[in-house]
Amino acid sequence: MLPTFFDRFNLFTAAEIATIVALFQPRHLTKHSFLIREGDYCEEIAFVESGLFRSFYTTDTGNELTYCFRFPNDLIGAYSAFITQGKSVENIQAIEPAVLWVIQQKDLALLADQLPQWTVFLKVIAEQQYLELEQRVMQLQRETAQQRYKNLVLNHPNFIQSIPLQYLASYLGITQRHLSRIRKEITF
Repeated sequence: MLPTFFDRFNLFTAAEIATIVALFQPRHLTKHSFLIREGDYCEEIAFVESGLFRSFYTTDTGNELTYCFRFPNDLIGAYSAFITQGKSVENIQAIEPAVLWVIQQKDLALLADQLPQWTVFLKVIAEQQYLELEQRVMQLQRETAQQRYKNLVLNHPNFIQSIPLQYLASYLGITQRHLSRIRKEITF
C-alpha cells in the first residue's frame, strides 16, 4: 500500500519510491493504544495501512473532544507539534488494532536533501491538510449534525460501524442521545 500511496502523486520514479519506502518501519498498535499523547514531542509521521484512529484533546473539565478520524491510506501525526518541534496538544489513539508505517523526522530531512521533488510532495500534503481543515471548519459552521453524519457515512461506509458512538457524537458536536435519533432517521 505504501508504494501505491507515493506512486499516485506522479512525482517519483520507482527507484525513488523504493528509497522512500525503505525508510519507513512497521508498527503494530493494539486497540486503545496511542500514537502520541498530549504533551509529548512528535518526531515521526505514519502511514495507516490498516486500522482506525481518532485525534482528540481533553478540555479543562476533563472531557475528551474528538475532532478528527484517520482511516487506511492516510498519513497521520501531530502535525503542529511536528512542524514546531513543540509539545503536542492532541492525542492520537487507535480505535481498533492498526498497522502503521512510521518514518522519523530525521529521515524526512534526509529525503528533502536527496530528492528535489520531495519538497513538492510536502507542499501537496500541506495543501491537502489545509483543505481538510477548512472543510471541517465549514462543516461545523454551515452543516447540521445530521448532514455531517451523512457525509461521514457516505465517505467512509466501511468504517462508520467501527467508531464508538461517544467518539462519533463528540466529533459531530452532539450528545449520544441526539446521535441515536439521527441514526434512526437516516436510511440509505
